[in-house]
Amino acid sequence: APAPAPASASEGLSSASISEGQPITFPVNGAIAHGLYYPPTNPEYRGPDGERPPLIVTIHGGPTGAATASLNLRTQFWTSRGFALVDVNYRGSTGFGRRYRDSLRGQWGISDVADCIAAAQFLADSGHADPKRLIIRGGSAGGFTALAALAFSDVFSAGASLYGVADLALLASGTHKFESRYLDGLVGPYPQEAQKYRDRSPLYHLEGFRSPVILFQGGVDRVVPPSQAEAMVAALREASVPVAYQYFPDEGHGFRSPATIMGCMEAELSFYSQVFGFPHPEGIPRVMVENLPG
Repeated sequence: APAPAPASASEGLSSASISEGQPITFPVNGAIAHGLYYPPTNPEYRGPDGERPPLIVTIHGGPTGAATASLNLRTQFWTSRGFALVDVNYRGSTGFGRRYRDSLRGQWGISDVADCIAAAQFLADSGHADPKRLIIRGGSAGGFTALAALAFSDVFSAGASLYGVADLALLASGTHKFESRYLDGLVGPYPQEAQKYRDRSPLYHLEGFRSPVILFQGGVDRVVPPSQAEAMVAALREASVPVAYQYFPDEGHGFRSPATIMGCMEAELSFYSQVFGFPHPEGIPRVMVENLPG
């Protein structure tokens, strides 16, 4: 289990406590994808001998953005608490050439999901992660990929979506930030290819969900409105999938308040402690997880 480091472990991290990102490449469906692997790092705590760490697969937004190796205290929050983490630069990410970036065209919800699964399996197969404790998380476009990975595979034992997309058609018809041509390029022209949008939307594939999910949503989000998360949470409840929901009425798309950001990370940590049965961290509220066995 992860070491029960105190809730303040990320504050004033010493250089010895900082996990440095290690570039990795891994095979996926005849192609090569990229990521940054961060081993668990905390000189004051260590996990049980012979036990591999849980792994968090993190997905950047965009979806054509990129993960970089610059110091990110949110990453260190996890690695200082016994988690390994991989920031996946799935096909479509910038920084690896135009061909790599363009390989997401028409493939959003397919290639990105496959690459995140491949990253998790690569690290589990190479002994860097516990294959029974693989987690996937992402925000915005990354939240969509996380939900899709949970809906369309059984690799991950838990997941988190922060202001993520559950219904691509709703995104196509109801938001202004995602230009229609951008989305047309990622999935296909809408509404001409409405079936493709539905086929890739996690909201319509609840039968695939087996693992617990926590969702975070802002009440004044104009890019991915609360109706997306609310529909997803209601559907998961109805399907008896373990689910937790954290709603912040004054937050928009991409949380801004430091209190919200820290509250989200602590809620997520509480969620994983309950899902995987390691000691609940002292000093942080216990998030309510519905439908969780035991």
